[in-house]
Amino acid sequence: MEMKEETTIREIVRNEHRASAVFEKHAIDFCCGGNKTLESVCEQKGIDPTMLVRELRLVESASGSGYFRPDQWDPDVLADFIVNTHHRYVRRVLPQIRAHLAKLVSVHGMNHPELSAIAGRFEEVAGELTHHMQKEEVVLFPAIKTLVALSTRDQPTRQAPFSIRRPIEMMEAEHQTAGDALTFIRTTSGDFVPPTDACETYRVTYRELEDFERDLHQHVHLENNILFPKAIALEDDLQNGRQ
Repeated sequence: MEMKEETTIREIVRNEHRASAVFEKHAIDFCCGGNKTLESVCEQKGIDPTMLVRELRLVESASGSGYFRPDQWDPDVLADFIVNTHHRYVRRVLPQIRAHLAKLVSVHGMNHPELSAIAGRFEEVAGELTHHMQKEEVVLFPAIKTLVALSTRDQPTRQAPFSIRRPIEMMEAEHQTAGDALTFIRTTSGDFVPPTDACETYRVTYRELEDFERDLHQHVHLENNILFPKAIALEDDLQNGRQ
């Protein structure tokens, strides 16, 4: 795709998901903050825009580019992918990260008081994400699937049970809260770099936290930048078709 100064981070990652690795490298928010332009991000971060575009071009031109294009999927298919991939991952790793953090606080907490802050904030994230995913699976995603089903029917009146705009706004706000919490954990842990006296559990836990943050960024990107805009556009099309 053509990249200009006014191109948004969201547009780039939507068209080439592997660009997310470049943004991760430079600590550029491509999920909740994906509406920022290349120009504004480079100015904010003190990054040479020519260098950044060069890195993005290398990713784009790499062999195999484009095999994973969730921006081309129907919203119902993408919703199922998110549940089966990212929701499943979160539910699988939450118990083990919680257990590892509890062990670190118990063994190393006296010498490393930052561990208590990290564990406390992660506990908040765990609880909030658990409720968040349930709301998506029980309320929002079924509503999106209803919109998809209605769009394929030839009916004089096609109407979803409720507008998805407000639930989407709530989910995006919760995404921001989770992202802020993981940023706090990254900062407090020194970018997930364990101290010199760290045991193997310490090192494993920091790797788990970094993986968790990376997965959350991808998870939120798929929803904020692709699924939600598609669902809103579909709802708008249905509403316009009834006018």
